[in-house]
Amino acid sequence: MTVRNIIRKSNVTLLCTTDDPVDSLEWHEKIKEDKSFDVQVLPAWRPDKAMNLEKADYLEYLARLSDVSGIKVETFSSLLEALSVRMDWFEKHGCRISDHGLEYVMYAPASEKEIEAIFAKRRSGEQVSREEELKFKTAFMLAMGKAYHKKGWVMQLHYGVKRDNNQRIFKKLGPDTGVDCINNYAPSSELADYLNALVITDELPKTIIYSLNPVDNAAIGTIIGCFQDASAVGKIQQGSAWWFNDHKAGMTEQLTSLANLGLLGNFIGMLTDSRSFLSYTRHEYFRRILCELIGGWVENGEYPADDKALEKIVKGISYNNAVRYFGFELA
Repeated sequence: MTVRNIIRKSNVTLLCTTDDPVDSLEWHEKIKEDKSFDVQVLPAWRPDKAMNLEKADYLEYLARLSDVSGIKVETFSSLLEALSVRMDWFEKHGCRISDHGLEYVMYAPASEKEIEAIFAKRRSGEQVSREEELKFKTAFMLAMGKAYHKKGWVMQLHYGVKRDNNQRIFKKLGPDTGVDCINNYAPSSELADYLNALVITDELPKTIIYSLNPVDNAAIGTIIGCFQDASAVGKIQQGSAWWFNDHKAGMTEQLTSLANLGLLGNFIGMLTDSRSFLSYTRHEYFRRILCELIGGWVENGEYPADDKALEKIVKGISYNNAVRYFGFELA
């Protein structure tokens, strides 16, 4: 029952951790050198702390980023330069995926001059307004999307959560202690405008969109259809049901919505939170739900009883589509 044996027995071939741009990735280097473990462990880029300028410790974070990148972060442009240096470091360690935890995907465009002024205001120790925060985060996400497109990385967007609701518990125990909930504010128009801004300059990377709110399934299903192109199969994906939704009803609802509005056969399948080493059973649970759902459609005469076609769909969603989509080099 060691962690490594749990991973092996779950037939894991590759997993990605969640890493901040300032992380040294030293443990990735040690795992790679360890010949006794043949599962690839790669970093995933999670730059939330570089974006969240409203946080109290933001200036401390900029100082850390300056130290590890060798770029003194004094302007928004130098922030992007420092992040570019760290992206190169992550890329050398096999990183091919980014991940963003967002309140929602906002789109509040502003000029470069205005963004620099907002950044300078925050660096001076002042707090920014809500309007300034949204403009800055929009500029940040546009810059990141363009950088991912250039590197060929996949961009993941997670949103729809309201965190740390019970302040009594938060003050006692800190973040991520079970007092988060679904947030029902996520304007689909701004998500579409954000993706469109990247399309206009032909810099939209492969993108996976997850909402914690199941009410958003249909909106995401229609938005992803607006931005597909021939550069990748299923280039824009609706992410799997996650967190409060990774149960039978939530998974069934997400799969059904995607099948109704898009092309289920191109879906890249279930996401596992690899920080919890007992969570790989979630993939088995997902596969059983997937097969039950598709099997029901066949029994109802809603899909042909074609074994070869069904096998291709199930194997694709369970494994093959993700291998193709992420482009990892597997042994």
